Amino acid sequence: MKKQPFYLTTTLPYVNANPHIGFALEIVQADAICRYQRLLGKEVIFNTGTDEHGKKIHEKAQEHGKETQAYTDEYAAKFDALKQALNLSYNKFIRTTDPKHKAAAQEFWKRCEANGDIYKKNYQTKYCVGCELEKTDSELVDGKCPDHPTREIELVDEENYFFKFSAYQEKLLELYKNNPEFVVPANRQLEITNFVAKGLQDFSISRVKSKMPWGVSVPGDDDHVMYVWFDALVNYISTLGWPDEGAEGEYAQYWPGVQVAGKDNLRQQSAMWQAMLMSAGLPTSTQVFIHGYVTAEGQKMSKSTGNVVNPYDVVEKYGTDAVRYYLLGALTSYEDGDWSEERFEEFYTAHLANGIGNLTSRILTMVEKFGDGGIGQVVEPLFDVDQFWNEYDKYMAAYKFDDLISHINNIVKLCDETISEQKPWEQVKQGKDVSALIYQLAETLRHIAVALTPIIPHSAEMILTNLGQVKNEQKRTWGKLQSGTKITKGEPLFPRLNT
Repeated sequence: MKKQPFYLTTTLPYVNANPHIGFALEIVQADAICRYQRLLGKEVIFNTGTDEHGKKIHEKAQEHGKETQAYTDEYAAKFDALKQALNLSYNKFIRTTDPKHKAAAQEFWKRCEANGDIYKKNYQTKYCVGCELEKTDSELVDGKCPDHPTREIELVDEENYFFKFSAYQEKLLELYKNNPEFVVPANRQLEITNFVAKGLQDFSISRVKSKMPWGVSVPGDDDHVMYVWFDALVNYISTLGWPDEGAEGEYAQYWPGVQVAGKDNLRQQSAMWQAMLMSAGLPTSTQVFIHGYVTAEGQKMSKSTGNVVNPYDVVEKYGTDAVRYYLLGALTSYEDGDWSEERFEEFYTAHLANGIGNLTSRILTMVEKFGDGGIGQVVEPLFDVDQFWNEYDKYMAAYKFDDLISHINNIVKLCDETISEQKPWEQVKQGKDVSALIYQLAETLRHIAVALTPIIPHSAEMILTNLGQVKNEQKRTWGKLQSGTKITKGEPLFPRLNT
């Protein structure tokens, strides 16, 4: 039987700087969603990659004295290396300098143009190179972009091609009305609805090549290159082989899909891109999940203040699963969350070392001591299994990763309390049979491990292996622990920190 397809994509980070913890948050969230969908038995395409055109990338290459393509090659590799560092399961990595992507972007342009939505005019505007976006006076603070206060706002005065964004106001409002969870969370859906309802301005989609040579050439006009946002957004379908729309191709089978983006991308992902898709005659996205920023000690991260957190550094210090667990469990899923080493270590100690790690060790030790290393009688579990998984599914569907982990920790707490109350070691001294209790604890630990598979996949797999479980990516087909199953104690999962 053919598996149900599921497609998810992150945004593509610019390759003008090293990866930072904010993008690590996005891609770990995306990875957790995709691993969960595989647990449900779906065939998943998970896309990420790098956005490699635009003025600020060209400027950075010049600053480093490198050819722009060589510069992007170097930085794209740094982002792709996150796959191993964060144990990511993506199976597509698209680069916008890839010839197939550039051809797809040009075909997309042609379709929008054929629909009458591209025209040329002279214009003047204020432009933030850091955002690669036009800025109105109301968006500036003391004449500077609040997101890039160290950069001067540029004044653009030239002839460009424009996209008729204004023509799609009503269609976008209809999209949001008919799909009340098109953007998650609800406050972001309200935000983009209000933005569109106020009226849309057509936006520039080209740059003069003599001023900004690093971009995809505009079809039929070699004097212009595509505006970086117009080119980059097409990656979500070019990675699936579009414009090949054959029934057997990935585009036909997997699009539309789910998009994950930061709150600074709300307008581009949930309005601009959707209008572009409508113009090209293609289906709009299934859903857009918007997350917040990661702050550092309560302050916005920036290179100028020197508080940018490098994900490779924290992974080296604490381990991959510990970093994934903090990003998903300690930071609120919908709003800004704070990164601090002190809070990280507190969270690690409370929930991994003293929580999941300690419980795993206690249960496996008891099986070894009191169950002759195996499972005896099979009885009913400690908790309502159906209710647990129904709640789990609801949290995952809403991308509430922090609530999901709290939900799992409630079962961890239940096990700890049961052990403290039942005191199986004392029951054994009194000659009582504790095999039923040992089974309940081991079976509950199995459910905890399955639930943790999208969150901390390596540690979850180690628990399941120690419980004698054969690896199986489909949650619903994992069976109960059976009588006679041999258990191994294994190594400690989360050693205590030396602080």
